[in-house]
Amino acid sequence: MVGKGAKGMLVTLLPVQRSFFLPRFSRATPSISLAESALKVWHEAYNSGLLPQLMAQHSLAMAQNGAVPSEATKRDQNLKRGNWGNQIERLHVPLLHHAHLLRDPSLLHGALLRPVCEPGVPGGLEDQPHVQRLYVLKLSDDIGNFGEVRLPLLGCLGVSWVVVFLCLIRGVKSSGKVVYFTATFPYVVLTILFVRGVTLEGAFTGIMYYLTPQWDKILEAKVWGDAASQIFYSLGCAWGGLITMASYNKFHNNCYRDSVIISITNCATSVYAGFVIFSILGFMASHLGVDVSRVADHGPGLAFVAYPEALTLLPISPLWSLLFFFMLILLGLGTQFCLLETLVTAIVDEVGNEWILQKKTYVTLGVAVAGFLLGIPLTSQAGIYWLLLMDNYAASFSLVVISCIMCVAIMYIYGHRNYFQDIQMMLGFPPPLFFQICWRFVSPAIIFFILVFTVIQYQPITYNHYQYPGWAVAIGFLMALSSVLCIPLYAMFRLCRTDGDTLLQRLKNATKPSRDWGPALLEHRTGRYAPTIIPSPDDGFEVQPLHPDKAQIPIVGSNGSSRLQDSRI
Repeated sequence: MVGKGAKGMLVTLLPVQRSFFLPRFSRATPSISLAESALKVWHEAYNSGLLPQLMAQHSLAMAQNGAVPSEATKRDQNLKRGNWGNQIERLHVPLLHHAHLLRDPSLLHGALLRPVCEPGVPGGLEDQPHVQRLYVLKLSDDIGNFGEVRLPLLGCLGVSWVVVFLCLIRGVKSSGKVVYFTATFPYVVLTILFVRGVTLEGAFTGIMYYLTPQWDKILEAKVWGDAASQIFYSLGCAWGGLITMASYNKFHNNCYRDSVIISITNCATSVYAGFVIFSILGFMASHLGVDVSRVADHGPGLAFVAYPEALTLLPISPLWSLLFFFMLILLGLGTQFCLLETLVTAIVDEVGNEWILQKKTYVTLGVAVAGFLLGIPLTSQAGIYWLLLMDNYAASFSLVVISCIMCVAIMYIYGHRNYFQDIQMMLGFPPPLFFQICWRFVSPAIIFFILVFTVIQYQPITYNHYQYPGWAVAIGFLMALSSVLCIPLYAMFRLCRTDGDTLLQRLKNATKPSRDWGPALLEHRTGRYAPTIIPSPDDGFEVQPLHPDKAQIPIVGSNGSSRLQDSRI
């Protein structure tokens, strides 16, 4: 799971006793780096059957010392769909995507990788393609070679979906309570790791590497595309999650305040996490005597290989590893809560009848089971190939396209004036001028240029030295287009179903809001949404009394129950 070559293998080296194990390599071949020497030690010990003795001596040395090298030893409610209990439940922190990776049970020292080096392979670590072989994944040689399903990974997948289902069994009422813990505890872990990291030797070097920009990358479209994908993912833009979570708010909730808080918190957390990561990577680089760029990785390799390997160099390494992976599990669960609730809400709202509202738990169960079954191929020996394929195509290109279409559709088809009036009706004031300019001009332009340059500088996906075959790349494009093509296909469907004598007339009628467009609750339908006649039961509105003490008339709601409504409506 390392991004380029065998670069990530540097992070598997352990603080072995240099005076006992390494001199015969370093003296005989001065050009061999410490990393290569240590790697050969472990490889020879493994081949000669002395690995248990080596690990025992290493464990004894660590127990006697107990400190890192060069450091002294030291110790208004919607009754149908429901609403959030309060606003804190909705303010999720930035969430990271999760993957399934377990430690190698055969290594007591806690390394994630098992080095499988071929004797006599020339060159350094960059030239050894087999050094990346993962024991837990048992990586196959091709994306089409699924091999066997890795039972430990399958078990983790099943447990994850069971936890997600139990947390969402009552919808936002239950998940809103769970995120009190899943959204706050990661900050506690980050702070603990930050304090530990900045006290290590080399931490300053790692932090400076993190803060120093590489200006030569500024013209690469991939950098901007990756940045946009990261922002879209961490903020939830174009995923549908923001709209779904916001739909459970009360009508007059201050969404302007929420958007500012979430955006600032997201970016601040990302910057803070960078200090946590690179302070310890700087320590690792200092310990191995290499540049930070040699141990820093990108993509899944950074969170699931490089950083965990750095933690193994610390005293009481199981504690730090436990905290780190527990934090990742919580972040992954928080992400999955949002994605699953988005799909379940879309299904329930689209059907919209009373039966499915009462059976929402079964819908959640069905979606969870389907998600588990679809995830089984990712637990096979070729699972990492498919994971990266989906990550590079289904979760990046399509987000940029959908967000661009969303900006254009709302600002120029629905109309920016209508949109700004809707916001003013909910908030009591119009959106600031800065947001109006961004929504109308800046955001669509930036997203469009990112999309164009991403297409121009496109390069086929690779994994280490593995080149994806053409058929796999084609599947990647189909996955990316599967969500994007729904937009023009549905547009053509509506155009064919809309009345009109000419194509232009049909287009105008198809882009007009439907008759029942507006606030879900009748009491919020004011201004241009004010009803002129008493609504019928077929309108689908949930009627609630405005003034119970005034004259009232009975009205039958959408769920068939009789309600009393203000006679002035």
